[in-house]
Amino acid sequence: MKLMLTCKQASQIISQSLDTPLSWSDRMKLKFHLFICDACTHFNQQLRLIKNAIQRMKLETENDDTIQLTVDAKARINQAIDSNHH
Repeated sequence: MKLMLTCKQASQIISQSLDTPLSWSDRMKLKFHLFICDACTHFNQQLRLIKNAIQRMKLETENDDTIQLTVDAKARINQAIDSNHH
């Protein structure tokens, strides 16, 4: 098992980890890289903060009865989200 990742590889794995669970091997390689690389550690923290902020905003808007969207607007938003996720 090759432990050394480049920063490019690490950033790809960090991004992937936001959407899907990592394999044991990828987790170990990433942990090792983050242990020695401050830039990637900072990148990882920033992405997680952004993800958490988006999740909070989503929950707040979903639970806000004052926000009213048309059925068409909701469909367009869902379609845009789905097309960006794949």
